[in-house]
Amino acid sequence: MVMAFSVLAQKYVLDEGSITFFSEATLENIQAKNTKVTSIFNSTTNEIVFSVPNNQFQFEKKLMQQHFNEKYMESEKYPRSTFSGTLEGFNLSIVGTQHVKAIGKISIHGVTQSVEIPGTAEVRSGNLFMESVFMIKLTDYKIKIPQLLWQNIAEEIEVTVSFTYKSQ
Repeated sequence: MVMAFSVLAQKYVLDEGSITFFSEATLENIQAKNTKVTSIFNSTTNEIVFSVPNNQFQFEKKLMQQHFNEKYMESEKYPRSTFSGTLEGFNLSIVGTQHVKAIGKISIHGVTQSVEIPGTAEVRSGNLFMESVFMIKLTDYKIKIPQLLWQNIAEEIEVTVSFTYKSQ
């Protein structure tokens, strides 16, 4: 008796996603959200990539958005921030929330750094949900804060990633 098995790569594409950042500083808190993120996850290899257009972060105040794009992120020069890596600790067949770690490279403001980002992943109703909260140091990505504004912008920014994937 001969048995044949075929393994199909299970690819997930981002259905809904957002990346939010929060800067808590002495004079004012700054928060922005971007829902224009794109991402693909391959559950066979646990490879994950995402890309976010820097100029699509939405701020409460238009002047903050302008300063973010022109003075800090230099969005014309560095239009996208990206992550590419693998998800450790994830098993597609496990029901419930799994604690995972994304290990790879993140590129922001033209600088690429190796990172390990903790998070959670959960398969529910045929969809895959991933969330993470982590800190980014601006100096690690050569993002400069003018001396006059050091009380307005934190040196470390809290980043929240929330992705909902659909099977492709």
